Amino acid sequence: MSLKQDVYNETTLLLKSGDEATFDIVFKQHYAALYAFASNFIPINECEDVIQETMMWLWENRYSLDSDKSLKSLLFTIVKNKCLNRISHLQIKQQVHSDLYSKFIEQFEDPDFYTHTDLLRTLDQTIKNLPKDYREAFEMNRYHDLTYKEIAEKMGVSTKTVAYRIGQALKILRVELKEYLPIMFLGIF
Repeated sequence: MSLKQDVYNETTLLLKSGDEATFDIVFKQHYAALYAFASNFIPINECEDVIQETMMWLWENRYSLDSDKSLKSLLFTIVKNKCLNRISHLQIKQQVHSDLYSKFIEQFEDPDFYTHTDLLRTLDQTIKNLPKDYREAFEMNRYHDLTYKEIAEKMGVSTKTVAYRIGQALKILRVELKEYLPIMFLGIF
């Protein structure tokens, strides 16, 4: 058995025993190389998260480590797999966005889409169905461009109450108009 293998065995055994100092050494010893390796696959701003997730996995699974296997190889394999998972996730997100856009492209290109009567009728009815205080605060803010302070003065309440009412109105609108959100989101962007 080589000296290098002895070091791997000892390090793994110390990790398995829950030695936090050894974990810190492993983290510091491999961080830069793992970060550089991950940056070959994913954007720099995601590399640190992948390294952190890898090290968390190492600590949480330390009891099942095989002392005959290279810890360094294990860490690089985990980082590679986590990077590939992120790439796959990003590709799926882009595909869903592309599919939605393709599905609704005709509607987006139709100028009437932006004044779609069904959507406007539903929006108008949903706003009318809001509780009176929520509706008034929402309409003053959105349709009359009044600030929370101006609305509070007109309604005789605090600005926090106005903020709460508008927040609740928006929450209700999101729930009631949820079927239109993907179309509205894609149409805006």
